[in-house]
Amino acid sequence: MVDGDELRRRYDYALEADNPSISYKLSLAGSKYMYHEIAGTPVLVAALPLRECIKLPGIKDGTLFQKNVRQSLGSSNVVNKGIRGTIIGDKRSDFFFFHNGITALCSKMELNGDTLSLWGLSVVNGCQSLNTILSCSETVKKAADLFILCRIYEIPQRDRADKISIYTNSQSAVKARDLRSNDKRVLSIKRAYELKYPSGYFITKRGETAPATKDASLVVDLSELAKILIAWHSQRPNLSYGESKIFDKYFETLFKNKDYPPEDIFALHAWMREVLKTWVSANPLSLNETLLAMKAYAPYHHLYAVGMCFSISNNQAERVPSPGKSHSAAARAGMTEEIVKVAGISLNMALEAAANDPQPANRVFSPQNWVKSKSCLAGINGALRNYFSMLPMMPGGAEIKKKLADGTTLKPEDFEYRWSAD
Repeated sequence: MVDGDELRRRYDYALEADNPSISYKLSLAGSKYMYHEIAGTPVLVAALPLRECIKLPGIKDGTLFQKNVRQSLGSSNVVNKGIRGTIIGDKRSDFFFFHNGITALCSKMELNGDTLSLWGLSVVNGCQSLNTILSCSETVKKAADLFILCRIYEIPQRDRADKISIYTNSQSAVKARDLRSNDKRVLSIKRAYELKYPSGYFITKRGETAPATKDASLVVDLSELAKILIAWHSQRPNLSYGESKIFDKYFETLFKNKDYPPEDIFALHAWMREVLKTWVSANPLSLNETLLAMKAYAPYHHLYAVGMCFSISNNQAERVPSPGKSHSAAARAGMTEEIVKVAGISLNMALEAAANDPQPANRVFSPQNWVKSKSCLAGINGALRNYFSMLPMMPGGAEIKKKLADGTTLKPEDFEYRWSAD
């Protein structure tokens, strides 16, 4: 007998086991507040002095915002500049009216006199505001006329808390990627990756930075991973530039498997690092200048070409190689750099061939449009096949071809069908 509800509860608990739980006694002396119960939920609404806000624990290190969909975006953010300008400006007494307020959740609260005891405190809307208020702490400490609307709800249920976090952050400034940062599948992948690579770190939120103690080469960003996944597993690098569409339309496809292997994340990240080493001003692969000018898009086509090197070499052109197995095979043969080089040269050849194709009347070839179209994929595949077939005719080509074969040979079970994205 298996209790499904209990299993889910324990799974949710395990995901949050490593997160710090904040307990705090909030002084409401000098505040105007209302304590009530709405829909069976204890609620406190207060006009809280800003000088009490800066005393909240966990603002600086971000632990107060663990249920928020993103961390601080910095003082250069337009909205944060406006908040700071109001606090230090001559209209600061109107701050309460200009600001939408802060929403916080806790697992339990108790009001004794003017002291509110909170357990499991987390701010789900107000991360930018509290960080900006803290940055103005010297002004805030001296001001008695600065207040902010604060709503605190006792919400012990995780699923309900997640919905509140999403719904209170569903204004236009929040991106699709932000709303997915607390998805259970994303958190499961993050947890598995960081368990496998203790010196690594998986960034899920915009504005979040990895601790200084982590190995920078093992730091993976959710947004970058999604773009890599659609280029490698869906074989659609032409879609990698659209972050909003990836986290909206294709999210269920890319993150359907919460047990995606950490080794594959490591391998994809390692392949992309090798690719980006060639996209520098020194231009070691002599890439076309128009390609270099599209660094936001074209490196994902380069990564796609790396995967196709394995598919074509193993006569598996319709299937996708395992990222982990492909990287291990190339590393054992010492051929990672050479495979990246072959892929880059082939991408360059495909672009130049497309540029030389006859164009319809009154039409001019556009590299930007080519990179964003599916037609470029056939060009890249054709260029790779031509490169492999021409290798024996090049000086030292026979030896290079043998080394490439050693570095790209995989078993049939190391391939899978691509994840559909169109």
